[in-house]
Amino acid sequence: MGNNHFSTIFGALVIAAALAGPANAADEIEGKLQSCNACHGQNGQPISANIPIIWGQTTAFLVKQLHDYRSGDRDNAIMSSLAKTLKQEELRPAAVYLTGKTWPAHAGAAAATPQPNGMAVCRACHQENFTGGLPAPRLAGQSYEYLVDQMRRFATEERSNNADMVKIMQALSAGEREAMARYLAGL
Repeated sequence: MGNNHFSTIFGALVIAAALAGPANAADEIEGKLQSCNACHGQNGQPISANIPIIWGQTTAFLVKQLHDYRSGDRDNAIMSSLAKTLKQEELRPAAVYLTGKTWPAHAGAAAATPQPNGMAVCRACHQENFTGGLPAPRLAGQSYEYLVDQMRRFATEERSNNADMVKIMQALSAGEREAMARYLAGL
């Protein structure tokens, strides 16, 4: 009888430890991502219009960006150093954690502007309402400043971690990119 209780107790402890493992891993990821709040905001609202919203962003996009910052395929001194604090196997759990957060509501959303020409090509990846999808990020509701800057960076090849975006942005004038950014920020 004593052996039977020992086996039951031991089995229960093994199961409890196994179940606690993922919770501890999630807590560890959450702890590592606390530094993101300094710029991206504790409520998901970035401290500057030049910093993107990452709460509620698409998982595939976040995994790729974290990977690209770690590998040097996307250049930003702060983000590269922070991404390197994550192990390769932590990139997806980190992205899933951020995706699970609620996209912040507009703080005084811009008045809707008419949809500019050329937005159809964007829908192919960014989806009908520009809320993102595999593999593209959500654009609707990002700040104008961030969007227009990233579009310019793709056009000038300062940002080259997506060859399709480089070609698309190079085919547009600065004015067309500005109109697209203004429209997307107002959604």
